[in-house]
Amino acid sequence: MASSFFALFDDIATLLDDISVMTKVATQKTAGVLGDDLALNAQQVTGIQADRELPVVWAVAKGSLVNKAILVPAALAIAALETWLKGRGIGIPLIMPLLMIGGAFLCFEGVEKLVHKFLHRKEAEEHDKMLAQAVADPSMDMLAFERDKIKGAVRTDFILSAEIIVISLGTVATQSFAKQFGVLVAIALIMTVGVYGLVGGIVKLDDLGLRLARPGASRLSTMSGRAILAFAPKLMRFLSVAGTAAMFLVGGGILVHGIPLLHHWAEAAHALPPSWLWENLFNAATGIVTGALLVAALAGVTKLRDQQRSPAA
Repeated sequence: MASSFFALFDDIATLLDDISVMTKVATQKTAGVLGDDLALNAQQVTGIQADRELPVVWAVAKGSLVNKAILVPAALAIAALETWLKGRGIGIPLIMPLLMIGGAFLCFEGVEKLVHKFLHRKEAEEHDKMLAQAVADPSMDMLAFERDKIKGAVRTDFILSAEIIVISLGTVATQSFAKQFGVLVAIALIMTVGVYGLVGGIVKLDDLGLRLARPGASRLSTMSGRAILAFAPKLMRFLSVAGTAAMFLVGGGILVHGIPLLHHWAEAAHALPPSWLWENLFNAATGIVTGALLVAALAGVTKLRDQQRSPAA
């Protein structure tokens, strides 16, 4: 009995150790989505009253957990279905196409952000101005405004969480169900706690800076507060830039790994010193080109659809 218990304990310890290692790999793979997730969710609370920022972040975090409670079983079911089909001689890949779609979407999203930033800057400025005016309006229903913000943030989180779960699943696709379950649950919890914990800290940086720089504070406290107030917007910009760059690196890397010709070219680039630089540049270039093609295709389809509707109008 004792030997059976210790054997079971050893199996569990080995399983947890394997899950820990694979979770670390999966976390590295999803780091690109993480940076963008941080920036997007921190921006989602823009316009919320200071004393309501943390409750809103907490509400979105709970919505994120619900999203992952849906996505993790769905991903495991897809992996189980693929394994079941292979066992019956039906070699239909299910995980790789999802990975490719997720990678392509990351590239599309990255280019779309760049296009919106550089080609639609005036529209973004007008939107921010209108938002500030609306929030300052005393007749505005702030509870309804919060609910809309939360719904929008949860919808955005669902897409980003789907990308994270699919990419994580791709790293453990050949492992046992127990290891797949352990890694996906660990990633879901780590990402949720990590992202929304950091978002909560980021959105309260301004409050901390104002508190430290309050009238009558010591010189050191005032200097620290002003430094935090100057640092907070720079941190947001850095997260946004880093998240966009990581989208191309991660999304391009997924596409390169899944397309034999691109994988062959990537190996040739990897052979050049320094290998890490050329490999990452190739992945980023692949991501940028793919995203640009998808954005151009969507713009073309939208324009064609508008032209077909205009005569009828």
